[in-house]
Amino acid sequence: MNLKHESVLLEESIKAVAIKEDGVYVDCTLGGGGHSRHICERLSEKGILIGIDQDEYALNKSRKRLSAFACDIRLVKDNFRNIKSILEQEKIDKVDGILMDLGVSSFQLDDESRGFSYRNSARLDMRMDPQKEKDAHFVINHYSREELAKVLKEYGEERFAWKIAGKIVDYRAKETIETTGELEQIVKESIPAKFRRTGGHPAKRTFQAIRIEVNDELGVLENTLDDAVDALQSKGRLAIITFHSLEDRIVKNRFKQWADPCTCPPEFPVCNCGKEPIVRLVSKKPILPTQEEQDTNPRSKSAKLRIAEKI
Repeated sequence: MNLKHESVLLEESIKAVAIKEDGVYVDCTLGGGGHSRHICERLSEKGILIGIDQDEYALNKSRKRLSAFACDIRLVKDNFRNIKSILEQEKIDKVDGILMDLGVSSFQLDDESRGFSYRNSARLDMRMDPQKEKDAHFVINHYSREELAKVLKEYGEERFAWKIAGKIVDYRAKETIETTGELEQIVKESIPAKFRRTGGHPAKRTFQAIRIEVNDELGVLENTLDDAVDALQSKGRLAIITFHSLEDRIVKNRFKQWADPCTCPPEFPVCNCGKEPIVRLVSKKPILPTQEEQDTNPRSKSAKLRIAEKI
């Protein structure tokens, strides 16, 4: 199996972390090593790259891809929510740059056996870490209608969440839902025909929501951001690529809190709370993929890159 992953906003994100040849950089979402390869190209023998991923396939693929570089490459099988302890284990105090490319990688989507995609029928899985206990099969077959509807509404922003959840519960009362194909069909049958004809594939939002629930993606992001900015040294940069509005909202709001933490009422002429900004926003608006990139890589269309620099 030789699956490919095309890194999104590649040049923009590499530029965003402002690489110094002797610097220390963390790729929190190593994947196929696309971003890391470009970081390593710019590092000297004294430079350090720490690549983090939960997926053994991704780590093995990146290990081969990065083997020719002279910099100090340290690949870690872990969830990036543990960035603080990972850096402690590597005996690194502060870093010069951190990159996060959120969401699911192309080779995870394209690997039918991983059960991420509604385009191919496979066992319901969706785990970014295949050793993790909870998978999509458990969520679909054991969550109550209320729990399922909440997941679909909150993480998929699915307007027919209650109806889809009810259909899932009715279906599994007769037999266990085993495959992505079965789930896709249930979702399609739950959505009125006139709504199925617009807004992309009708199962897209449901699959996104279940994947986020299985991997606790938003919780991981929320819990990691403060540790990430704490790990940066002065002038160090945090660059984050998001792929849907829920992720982007979390990043946008946290960046704003860091850049403007003052809690004084607007009518106060002078700040009295004493809270100082800890970052400056390198770009107040997110950086978006060019039309050319969107045309050549349709998965990039929803991507947004935000960058903060430690003060």
